[in-house]
Amino acid sequence: MVPPGTYQSVRFLGTEVHVSRAVSRFRSPLTFLAGAALAAPLALTGAGHASAASEYTVVPLEFTVHAGDRSCTVDADLYRPSGVDAEHPAPAVLATNGFGGSKSDGSTDAIGRAFASRGYVSLVYSGLGFGGSGCLITLDDPAIDGRAASGLLDFLAGTRAADDGTRADYVTDDGPGDPRVGMIGGSYGGAVQLATASVDHRVDALVPLITWNDLAYSLAPNATGASRGVSSDTPGVFKWQWTNGFYLMGEAQPLLVPSLDPSRFGNLTCPHFAPRACDTIRLLNSGRYPAGRTDAMLSYARSVSPASYLDRVTAPTLLVQGQADSLFNLNEATATYRTLLARGTTTKMIWQAWGHSGGQVPGELDLATGNLETSYVGRRILGWFDRYLHHDQDAGTGPDFAYYRDWTSGYGTAAAVPGLSRTMYLSGDGTLVDSRPEVARGSRRYTNWLLPTSHSESSLAGLIGLPDPAPYDTGGTHLGWSSAPLAAPLDVVGAPKATLRVDSPTAERVQDSGDAADKLVLFTKVYDVSPDGSQKLVNRLVAPVRVPDVTRPFTVELPGIVHRFEAGHRLRFVIAGSDTAYFGNRGVKPVTVVSSPGDTGVLELPVVG
Repeated sequence: MVPPGTYQSVRFLGTEVHVSRAVSRFRSPLTFLAGAALAAPLALTGAGHASAASEYTVVPLEFTVHAGDRSCTVDADLYRPSGVDAEHPAPAVLATNGFGGSKSDGSTDAIGRAFASRGYVSLVYSGLGFGGSGCLITLDDPAIDGRAASGLLDFLAGTRAADDGTRADYVTDDGPGDPRVGMIGGSYGGAVQLATASVDHRVDALVPLITWNDLAYSLAPNATGASRGVSSDTPGVFKWQWTNGFYLMGEAQPLLVPSLDPSRFGNLTCPHFAPRACDTIRLLNSGRYPAGRTDAMLSYARSVSPASYLDRVTAPTLLVQGQADSLFNLNEATATYRTLLARGTTTKMIWQAWGHSGGQVPGELDLATGNLETSYVGRRILGWFDRYLHHDQDAGTGPDFAYYRDWTSGYGTAAAVPGLSRTMYLSGDGTLVDSRPEVARGSRRYTNWLLPTSHSESSLAGLIGLPDPAPYDTGGTHLGWSSAPLAAPLDVVGAPKATLRVDSPTAERVQDSGDAADKLVLFTKVYDVSPDGSQKLVNRLVAPVRVPDVTRPFTVELPGIVHRFEAGHRLRFVIAGSDTAYFGNRGVKPVTVVSSPGDTGVLELPVVG
């Protein structure tokens, strides 16, 4: 316990609570930036059975855990509401930081404060390799990060003590050694929930926000040839800006949070990541993807991804994904959602506006003020924990699927993610038409340059305060097809799909070289074109494609969107030869697209309403 007289009163969401001075820390702007970059901070107000006026104590704790082949210390804070004891137990909430953050990053500790102020026992901790915790960064590996979190569940169960002997015998249990615990967190703090639940079925409820399904897709996406979910057997197109920002942030941890803990150091060439993680990033940066090395890279990235272990997750899961997110797009959450449903796990999904790429809108879950009671997503989180932690059978958990509509400033709902329902055809004259007989015969060609000539985004611009030019495509290096002005609004909810055939003799000559990098790379995207000719690339999202076989048709699944194309606007589908946020083609590979009524490209849209 914290000695008397070591508390300070603070205002949190208008309520006075008492917080231990022992865990009050100064955080520099650089530390905040690191925590924000891949975390999308979570300043939540907690779930709802206890009074918001509850006081709580905060005790810093350390736990020695075994993580793979290392033992290290996990740095945590325990938030205990007043009045909670062995005779009056309460459910618990376990949370950790997003990538680059810590237990004290202003978002993770907000989770502890929020839920403790509502009567939950909260344990928040710095993930392995971050903040004051030891060990290498292992990318939420279930066998390492998941097992470390399982050790913290033992503490909440009262079956183990912290390193200083502190015990928790006041958490509601579902049986001996089985505490009633929910987990919540974003990005890196989202995937660790699924990793933990896959190795420890004592977790009772999960709320992963803006996290990944398959890191191989996240860091080097291939929007074609998916064999399962978003996972393709052909190496994708390297997302160099996000990935290298991610890597540098991890390697900078000892500068952001100085530490001489030997468990945090690997070797001179890869000081702070697991060696295979560094090997993967080096391979992606090399621009060469020979079969043997690339297969190992795909295998490792997937082994630390939910895609490889969701069949072992049984905890009820509320997935929340961001529509403005070029790091972990909506397709990743959809793949996780469908996999969990198929294996019988209780699962629901919300698409909110904000993600790693920004997108915060008024009235949504507000990370600065934590407006759970007054935001749609917040109320859904409250209901989820009420139902699965308080066992309130009357608590509503909401519809199976919900999505934010910026044209109404509210949420639409559905029983499932909408299917493809409108088909358009790529005509030889550069138009998008509604039927095959309207397709004009024609042949069109573009040629990529050795440098990128199309721009979707500067992935880290918003995080470091730099302006980001509007998306553009340089003439001669892309092809576009535009619809007629729409007679009525067109509401697209989900992932468009394009079926294409292209001709590229240069790419065909080298595609069997044994190096996937020789295969043709292209980028597809959908613009909204206003009557005045200005155009918007929805959430700056593109679908990178490394074509498996240029001699055959291929299908592209574009990133999911929620967007209204207003009446009078045109829908424009584009194929480009490059993008500034990605590595592109090795060499110049001209591409020709031929159209005829019986054989042309097809664009399918998931339209609602």
